[in-house]
Amino acid sequence: MPPAGARKSSGENPAPHEGGPVSASRDEIHILEDDPLVAGTVARALEEYGFATRWFRTAGELLAAAARHPPPLVVVDLGLPDRDGMDVVRELHQTADCGVLILTGRDIVSDRVLGLELGADDYVVKPFEPRELVARIRSILRRRAHPATGGAAHRVAVFEDWRYDPGSFTLIAGDGAEEILGAAEARLLLCFLEKPNRVLSREQLAGTADLAPFDRSIDVRVSRLRKRLNDDSQSPHLIKTVYGAGYVLSVGVRWETG
Repeated sequence: MPPAGARKSSGENPAPHEGGPVSASRDEIHILEDDPLVAGTVARALEEYGFATRWFRTAGELLAAAARHPPPLVVVDLGLPDRDGMDVVRELHQTADCGVLILTGRDIVSDRVLGLELGADDYVVKPFEPRELVARIRSILRRRAHPATGGAAHRVAVFEDWRYDPGSFTLIAGDGAEEILGAAEARLLLCFLEKPNRVLSREQLAGTADLAPFDRSIDVRVSRLRKRLNDDSQSPHLIKTVYGAGYVLSVGVRWETG
């Protein structure tokens, strides 16, 4: 039976070499994954093609090691025990000169979009084919070795008196006041901004936060997002409730690039 996360495997799948506080080589690809079976599959696939690897169970260990010796690339799982993986992607993009590939079981469009907006170079969903994963990692390393001029366009959403930068989770009010959203709020807001004036079901919104469709937590998160936007929960004009159907962002959204 193949180990969790991989489509197929041959032979045994020993646990990869775990990182932690020891120093890491600049040429090692770091794997941030709390499941040793998945981490072992990734490590073995990479090592078969000549890559050195180091495994980290927690975001804290990985970020500390990357701060000391930035690796060429980090494979990041989103479901981590100590921190949201999207926060890790954002911090790596801002503080470490390394490639980032998200490897996760979340097959949700809004997560794909958010991950790429935050600076990830690629997004792969489990179960994965190890050879394809290696090919994608090689492609990222080639692109980083020979970057295209100009770079990718930076997008900012403009709606009502607000601006939102999904690349940094920054919500900017009309008076210039800035607020950094948490990863869950950022995913929820991006989902609304990508589909303005369209009713989004509870199932769609719950999927952005790995919640069950009828988990009342989604209502709590919408309520918190309304507070961030100064949207009166008793008579909201931005995020409106469509009873029996879901919620809708009832204003237009313009995307600016720069």
